[in-house]
Amino acid sequence: MPELTLLHNPHCPTSVHALDALQEAGHEVRIRKYLLVAERLDEAELRSLAERLQGDPVDALIRRDKKYKDLGLDADGWDVDQVVATLLEHPSLLQRPILDDGTAVMIGRPRSRAADWAAAGKVA
Repeated sequence: MPELTLLHNPHCPTSVHALDALQEAGHEVRIRKYLLVAERLDEAELRSLAERLQGDPVDALIRRDKKYKDLGLDADGWDVDQVVATLLEHPSLLQRPILDDGTAVMIGRPRSRAADWAAAGKVA
């Protein structure tokens, strides 16, 4: 079984849903609260996520929330370098939840993806 890591925000209902689904399916999950300064992702980790992302274009790693709008960003079509640079500067824009099975990475939106992860025990 691959080691599963969930990039998690405990204040996000979708992220909590993903964690619950994985745990209820009996998977051991390493939880990484990426918004905590001590658990933030560095450049190499962000680049690895972007390069292994499945199911979405790389620009989907950036949340399109109020902060995104306030910054005047338009990330549609951005490449890995642009996405990584933005997430290094604004870590709170990282989409969540994200499941990393050591080989592939997938964003847990829509919520139905969490059920697929839980059933498969890996990025599905």
